[in-house]
Amino acid sequence: MKKSLIALAAVAVSGAAMAQSSVTLYGVADVVIHKDKGASARMTSGGVSTSRWGIKGSEDLGGGLKANFNFEQGLNLTDGSIKGNGFGRQAFVGFSGGFGEVKLGKAWNAFDDIAGAASPVFDAAVLTPNNIAPTYAGYVGNPNSGVYYASPSFGGFSAAISSSFKDAAQADLRVTAFNVKYENGPVMVAVGQERQKTIDTVQLTRVVGSYDFGMAKLLASYGTVKEGANDGTDDFTIGVDVPLAANIVLSTGFTQVRPDVGDNANSFALAVAYNLSKRTTVYTGFRKDNDAAVNSFGGVESRFGVGVKHTF
Repeated sequence: MKKSLIALAAVAVSGAAMAQSSVTLYGVADVVIHKDKGASARMTSGGVSTSRWGIKGSEDLGGGLKANFNFEQGLNLTDGSIKGNGFGRQAFVGFSGGFGEVKLGKAWNAFDDIAGAASPVFDAAVLTPNNIAPTYAGYVGNPNSGVYYASPSFGGFSAAISSSFKDAAQADLRVTAFNVKYENGPVMVAVGQERQKTIDTVQLTRVVGSYDFGMAKLLASYGTVKEGANDGTDDFTIGVDVPLAANIVLSTGFTQVRPDVGDNANSFALAVAYNLSKRTTVYTGFRKDNDAAVNSFGGVESRFGVGVKHTF
């Protein structure tokens, strides 16, 4: 009888522990077929969002405190391979509560939190015009051995700060970043900065904002990159998202990059996304860059693409 009671008590305790913990398997499967001028059509994994899968979970420690973890790995849908090494996108443990959130390990930093928040054309990897912006071409958004803190929201205001320990595998790279954001109703404004320190220092700064009028959402951003004693390179982006129906959105935008030396680089893009469900979207778009963007900032003379994105 005593053994039966002990067994029942163990089951009860186990059930309570499971009720206080949660583990979620999630991911994104996104692939696009695109045709660039002067090149053969190709398939690329991650037309809008990087294809990936991950496991995340939390445990309720009581008093509003939770312990959290997240492991996330990139995938290449064109050949089924893993993108990067191991859980190269995220691998961290931390805590959250009324004080905010702390992450320890490999996590997206405070600058990356806001960098694409006002990016037009769905911030699509192969279509958004601000792909030519140097801010997006040379920074480390999820450094190794990172420490991250995000505050709770106070009347719409929030902030985050992050840093990393020196990484001997990357020339003693150390990445520090912060952001400050106001988000309330239709308004969102944020500023972020990141400093990458090795032999030289690269400083990235970005200001983003949006206003949702209901019939359309305006998007704008300004960024600058400074490396060492150089004057730096500026970029400006403006865009708009227009709901054409409850499940159809048209997005368009224009980016101009102004280097300290050389001609201005321009990129224009237009895309439409059709939500088949809450988790599945088909999209198509067009992008056109000028010669300076093609020659100096990895642009494309013209590109047309069609793709599908599924989240789970």
